[in-house]
Amino acid sequence: MNTKEMEEQIIRTYQQEENMMILVFAQWCINNKLDPVALYQKAYPKQEDNLLLQQAMGLTVSSEEAGDIPDDTVLAVLSLFGNEELAFVVTEEIQQRAKKK
Repeated sequence: MNTKEMEEQIIRTYQQEENMMILVFAQWCINNKLDPVALYQKAYPKQEDNLLLQQAMGLTVSSEEAGDIPDDTVLAVLSLFGNEELAFVVTEEIQQRAKKK
């Protein structure tokens, strides 16, 4: 495999993993009765609609069908991809949920 092919493979792998991160975030939101688009816009108010998030929304299932996604998992995945603003918004939601209990 030459350098160009290796670079393309790395990019494809990163994009696949980024798509998985978005899906984990969206499903976590659904599981916790939150609107993924609204949370994303809260974290990134100046960005246009996120096409990848819209695509991920089409792959989510109801909270009854989905497996549990621990809070720590979604926060770790967001941090891994440098989505600190979104992780902050998610943390706020987790704290609000804890106050309601």
